[in-house]
Amino acid sequence: MPETSPADQRLRVVVLISGSGSNLQALIDRSLDGFPYQIVAVISNEANAFGLERARRHGIEAALLDHRAYPDRETYEADLRALIDRQRPGLVALAGFMRILTPAFVAHYAGRMLNIHPSLLPKFRGLHTHQRALAAGEHEHGASVHFVTAELDGGPVIIQARLPIQPGEDASTLAARVLEHEHRIYPEAVRWLAEGRLRLDEDGRAWLDGALLAEPRLLA
Repeated sequence: MPETSPADQRLRVVVLISGSGSNLQALIDRSLDGFPYQIVAVISNEANAFGLERARRHGIEAALLDHRAYPDRETYEADLRALIDRQRPGLVALAGFMRILTPAFVAHYAGRMLNIHPSLLPKFRGLHTHQRALAAGEHEHGASVHFVTAELDGGPVIIQARLPIQPGEDASTLAARVLEHEHRIYPEAVRWLAEGRLRLDEDGRAWLDGALLAEPRLLA
């Protein structure tokens, strides 16, 4: 069962960021609106990440763990894991955390780690998704929330937002439109997990409301 504190039965969420934290803000806003989770800590690998300031403004613990201070990925992740686990989270939410995580780290949080990715997975895993979608001549684009597995952007997709690509659109305008939808679908997926409606089974399959999630839900 997800970890909760004795005085607060909401799902405890630790958010990992590297940048401005707009998806973090969306998660915070929905928690204040009554979604049944609480952001208990925000951790960044970048000192200038504005998301750290967003956390502080809401009284959320904000921590910097700079990967550049470590000799290798495993040593960094050992301290990152300790910092996360101190919060007893039921969920680790990646929100623009620009680090590739090792299989051992991901396995520790199996079923308890989500990511938001700016493409219609499995299309355009990795970086520069908006430019790549335009270059490929796609007619639609969007965002996906998925469980994190050892495969980069390869875990089961839970929910997607799809939108048509407009004639003459460039990567920056497309990114801005996709981001608006990211802010809607990420809190929704976290809410499902917090309500016990969403889970990842031992075979790496996603279940929602007691049924195997064969296709991602689409944003209404």
